[in-house]
Amino acid sequence: MRTSNPILRNDAFVPDTFGTTQVMTVNGTVHKSALLLIIAIVAAAFTWNLPRQLGMPIAMGGAILGFIACLVLCFKKTWAPVLAPVYAVFEGLFLGGISAMYNAQFNGIVVQAVMITFGTFAALLAAYQTGVIRASENFKLGIFAATGGICLVYLVTMILGFFGISVPFIHSTGWMGIGFSLFVVVIAALNLVLDFDFIEQGAASRAPKYMEWYAAFGLLVTLVWLYVEVLRLLSKLNRR
Repeated sequence: MRTSNPILRNDAFVPDTFGTTQVMTVNGTVHKSALLLIIAIVAAAFTWNLPRQLGMPIAMGGAILGFIACLVLCFKKTWAPVLAPVYAVFEGLFLGGISAMYNAQFNGIVVQAVMITFGTFAALLAAYQTGVIRASENFKLGIFAATGGICLVYLVTMILGFFGISVPFIHSTGWMGIGFSLFVVVIAALNLVLDFDFIEQGAASRAPKYMEWYAAFGLLVTLVWLYVEVLRLLSKLNRR
Protein backbone atom coordinates (compact mmCIF):
# COMPACT_ATOMS: atom_id res chain seq x y z
CA MET A 1 0.00 0.00 0.00
CA ARG A 2 1.31 3.42 -0.92
CA THR A 3 0.10 6.84 0.22
CA SER A 4 1.33 10.30 -0.72
CA ASN A 5 0.91 11.55 2.82
CA PRO A 6 4.52 11.50 4.12
CA ILE A 7 3.16 10.64 7.55
CA LEU A 8 1.09 7.66 6.44
CA ARG A 9 3.62 5.58 4.55
CA ASN A 10 3.36 2.00 3.37
CA ASP A 11 5.89 0.84 5.98
CA ALA A 12 3.90 2.22 8.89
CA PHE A 13 2.16 -1.02 9.78
CA VAL A 14 4.64 -3.05 11.77
CA PRO A 15 4.09 -6.21 13.80
CA ASP A 16 3.06 -5.76 17.41
CA THR A 17 6.26 -6.88 19.09
CA PHE A 18 4.79 -6.46 22.57
CA GLY A 19 2.26 -9.25 22.14
CA THR A 20 -0.73 -7.13 23.15
CA THR A 21 -4.20 -8.19 22.08
CA GLN A 22 -5.20 -4.57 21.51
CA VAL A 23 -5.22 -3.69 17.82
CA MET A 24 -6.08 -0.73 15.66
CA THR A 25 -9.76 -0.24 14.75
CA VAL A 26 -11.59 2.23 12.53
CA ASN A 27 -13.83 3.42 15.39
CA GLY A 28 -10.82 3.92 17.65
CA THR A 29 -9.11 6.00 14.99
CA VAL A 30 -12.26 8.07 14.45
CA HIS A 31 -12.50 8.86 18.16
CA LYS A 32 -8.85 9.84 18.38
CA SER A 33 -9.12 11.96 15.23
CA ALA A 34 -12.06 13.82 16.78
CA LEU A 35 -10.09 14.36 19.98
CA LEU A 36 -7.07 15.75 18.10
CA LEU A 37 -9.36 18.06 16.15
CA ILE A 38 -10.97 19.37 19.34
CA ILE A 39 -7.53 19.98 20.87
CA ALA A 40 -6.44 21.89 17.76
CA ILE A 41 -9.61 24.00 17.76
CA VAL A 42 -9.21 24.93 21.44
CA ALA A 43 -5.57 25.89 20.87
CA ALA A 44 -6.56 27.89 17.78
CA ALA A 45 -9.17 29.80 19.79
CA PHE A 46 -6.42 30.86 22.19
CA THR A 47 -4.21 32.56 19.57
CA TRP A 48 -7.25 33.81 17.65
CA ASN A 49 -8.22 36.00 20.62
CA LEU A 50 -4.72 37.35 21.26
CA PRO A 51 -3.52 40.74 19.95
CA ARG A 52 -1.75 40.26 16.62
CA GLN A 53 1.63 41.43 17.93
CA LEU A 54 1.47 38.60 20.49
CA GLY A 55 -0.56 36.01 18.60
CA MET A 56 1.63 35.82 15.50
CA PRO A 57 4.91 35.06 17.32
CA ILE A 58 3.13 32.32 19.26
CA ALA A 59 1.62 31.03 16.02
CA MET A 60 5.01 30.89 14.32
CA GLY A 61 6.48 29.16 17.35
CA GLY A 62 3.64 26.65 17.16
CA ALA A 63 4.38 26.01 13.49
CA ILE A 64 8.06 25.33 14.21
CA LEU A 65 7.41 23.10 17.21
CA GLY A 66 4.65 21.31 15.34
CA PHE A 67 7.05 20.58 12.49
CA ILE A 68 9.58 19.18 14.95
CA ALA A 69 6.92 16.97 16.55
CA CYS A 70 5.93 15.81 13.08
CA LEU A 71 9.50 14.83 12.22
CA VAL A 72 9.93 12.94 15.48
CA LEU A 73 6.71 11.03 14.93
CA CYS A 74 7.84 9.99 11.47
CA PHE A 75 10.64 7.99 13.12
CA LYS A 76 8.99 7.15 16.45
CA LYS A 77 5.48 5.93 15.68
CA THR A 78 5.16 4.33 19.10
CA TRP A 79 5.28 7.82 20.62
CA ALA A 80 2.08 8.80 18.81
CA PRO A 81 -0.22 8.54 21.88
CA VAL A 82 1.82 11.33 23.49
CA LEU A 83 3.13 13.35 20.55
CA ALA A 84 -0.06 13.41 18.46
CA PRO A 85 -1.95 15.56 21.02
CA VAL A 86 1.17 17.73 21.42
CA TYR A 87 1.25 18.23 17.65
CA ALA A 88 -2.46 19.15 17.70
CA VAL A 89 -1.77 21.86 20.29
CA PHE A 90 1.09 23.38 18.31
CA GLU A 91 -0.80 23.28 15.00
CA GLY A 92 -3.83 24.79 16.69
CA LEU A 93 -1.73 27.71 17.91
CA PHE A 94 -0.44 28.17 14.37
CA LEU A 95 -3.88 27.96 12.75
CA GLY A 96 -5.43 30.41 15.20
CA GLY A 97 -2.76 33.01 14.48
CA ILE A 98 -2.85 32.84 10.70
CA SER A 99 -6.64 32.60 10.67
CA ALA A 100 -6.87 35.82 12.67
CA MET A 101 -4.42 37.46 10.27
CA TYR A 102 -6.42 36.46 7.19
CA ASN A 103 -9.72 37.40 8.81
CA ALA A 104 -8.40 40.86 9.66
CA GLN A 105 -7.73 41.38 5.95
CA PHE A 106 -10.88 39.72 4.61
CA ASN A 107 -13.68 39.54 7.14
CA GLY A 108 -15.52 36.22 7.02
CA ILE A 109 -12.85 34.36 5.03
CA VAL A 110 -12.13 31.96 7.92
CA VAL A 111 -15.74 30.82 8.17
CA GLN A 112 -15.75 30.17 4.44
CA ALA A 113 -12.47 28.23 4.63
CA VAL A 114 -13.71 26.10 7.54
CA MET A 115 -16.95 25.29 5.72
CA ILE A 116 -15.13 24.36 2.53
CA THR A 117 -12.58 22.22 4.39
CA PHE A 118 -15.11 20.20 6.36
CA GLY A 119 -17.55 20.10 3.46
CA THR A 120 -14.80 18.61 1.30
CA PHE A 121 -13.90 16.15 4.04
CA ALA A 122 -17.51 15.00 4.41
CA ALA A 123 -18.05 14.70 0.65
CA LEU A 124 -14.90 12.66 0.09
CA LEU A 125 -15.62 10.44 3.08
CA ALA A 126 -19.10 9.73 1.71
CA ALA A 127 -17.68 9.07 -1.75
CA TYR A 128 -15.09 6.69 -0.30
CA GLN A 129 -17.55 4.78 1.87
CA THR A 130 -20.01 4.33 -1.01
CA GLY A 131 -17.26 3.19 -3.38
CA VAL A 132 -17.63 6.14 -5.75
CA ILE A 133 -13.94 6.83 -5.36
CA ARG A 134 -11.33 4.23 -4.42
CA ALA A 135 -7.62 4.44 -3.70
CA SER A 136 -6.38 2.26 -6.56
CA GLU A 137 -2.67 1.87 -7.17
CA ASN A 138 -2.76 4.24 -10.17
CA PHE A 139 -4.72 6.75 -8.10
CA LYS A 140 -2.12 6.55 -5.32
CA LEU A 141 0.74 6.96 -7.76
CA GLY A 142 -0.87 10.03 -9.34
CA ILE A 143 -1.54 11.75 -6.02
CA PHE A 144 1.92 10.78 -4.76
CA ALA A 145 3.57 12.37 -7.82
CA ALA A 146 1.43 15.52 -7.63
CA THR A 147 2.04 15.94 -3.91
CA GLY A 148 5.76 15.46 -4.37
CA GLY A 149 5.77 18.04 -7.16
CA ILE A 150 3.96 20.57 -4.99
CA CYS A 151 6.41 20.03 -2.13
CA LEU A 152 9.31 20.50 -4.54
CA VAL A 153 7.85 23.76 -5.88
CA TYR A 154 7.33 25.08 -2.36
CA LEU A 155 10.85 24.06 -1.36
CA VAL A 156 12.44 25.74 -4.39
CA THR A 157 10.32 28.85 -3.80
CA MET A 158 11.45 29.01 -0.17
CA ILE A 159 15.12 28.60 -1.10
CA LEU A 160 14.88 31.27 -3.80
CA GLY A 161 13.18 33.56 -1.29
CA PHE A 162 16.30 33.49 0.85
CA PHE A 163 18.13 35.10 -2.09
CA GLY A 164 15.41 37.67 -2.73
CA ILE A 165 14.06 35.85 -5.79
CA SER A 166 10.29 35.41 -5.95
CA VAL A 167 8.18 33.08 -8.05
CA PRO A 168 5.28 35.41 -8.85
CA PHE A 169 2.72 32.99 -10.27
CA ILE A 170 2.44 31.09 -6.97
CA HIS A 171 1.47 34.15 -4.94
CA SER A 172 -0.13 36.29 -7.63
CA THR A 173 -3.84 36.98 -7.88
CA GLY A 174 -3.82 36.36 -11.63
CA TRP A 175 -5.35 33.30 -13.21
CA MET A 176 -2.07 31.41 -13.01
CA GLY A 177 -1.79 32.02 -9.28
CA ILE A 178 -5.42 31.14 -8.67
CA GLY A 179 -5.12 28.08 -10.88
CA PHE A 180 -2.05 26.89 -8.98
CA SER A 181 -3.80 27.31 -5.62
CA LEU A 182 -6.88 25.50 -6.92
CA PHE A 183 -4.70 22.62 -8.10
CA VAL A 184 -3.02 22.39 -4.69
CA VAL A 185 -6.40 22.41 -2.94
CA VAL A 186 -7.61 19.54 -5.12
CA ILE A 187 -4.47 17.48 -4.46
CA ALA A 188 -4.66 18.17 -0.71
CA ALA A 189 -8.29 17.08 -0.73
CA LEU A 190 -7.55 13.87 -2.63
CA ASN A 191 -4.92 13.00 -0.04
CA LEU A 192 -7.85 12.51 2.33
CA VAL A 193 -8.92 9.52 0.25
CA LEU A 194 -5.51 7.97 0.77
CA ASP A 195 -5.76 8.68 4.49
CA PHE A 196 -9.13 6.89 4.63
CA ASP A 197 -7.58 3.94 2.81
CA PHE A 198 -4.64 3.90 5.21
CA ILE A 199 -6.96 3.75 8.23
CA GLU A 200 -9.05 0.99 6.67
CA GLN A 201 -5.99 -1.05 5.72
CA GLY A 202 -4.47 -0.57 9.16
CA ALA A 203 -7.57 -1.90 10.87
CA ALA A 204 -7.75 -4.83 8.43
CA SER A 205 -4.08 -5.60 9.09
CA ARG A 206 -4.67 -5.58 12.88
CA ALA A 207 -1.96 -2.97 13.37
CA PRO A 208 -0.87 -2.14 16.96
CA LYS A 209 -3.24 0.02 18.99
CA TYR A 210 -0.92 3.03 18.99
CA MET A 211 -1.39 3.23 15.22
CA GLU A 212 -4.83 4.73 15.88
CA TRP A 213 -3.08 7.81 17.23
CA TYR A 214 -0.59 7.77 14.39
CA ALA A 215 -3.30 7.51 11.72
CA ALA A 216 -5.34 10.26 13.43
CA PHE A 217 -2.23 12.42 13.47
CA GLY A 218 -1.69 11.82 9.74
CA LEU A 219 -5.29 12.74 9.00
CA LEU A 220 -4.91 15.98 10.97
CA VAL A 221 -1.79 16.83 8.95
CA THR A 222 -3.82 16.57 5.74
CA LEU A 223 -6.72 18.60 7.13
CA VAL A 224 -4.37 21.37 8.26
CA TRP A 225 -2.75 21.46 4.83
CA LEU A 226 -6.13 21.56 3.09
CA TYR A 227 -7.42 24.36 5.33
CA VAL A 228 -4.33 26.52 4.84
CA GLU A 229 -4.46 26.07 1.07
CA VAL A 230 -8.16 26.94 1.00
CA LEU A 231 -7.36 30.11 2.97
CA ARG A 232 -4.67 31.01 0.42
CA LEU A 233 -7.02 30.42 -2.50
CA LEU A 234 -9.84 32.49 -0.98
CA SER A 235 -7.44 35.33 -0.16
CA LYS A 236 -6.32 35.46 -3.79
CA LEU A 237 -9.92 35.55 -4.98
CA ASN A 238 -10.73 38.33 -2.52
CA ARG A 239 -7.75 40.42 -3.71
CA ARG A 240 -8.84 40.42 -7.34
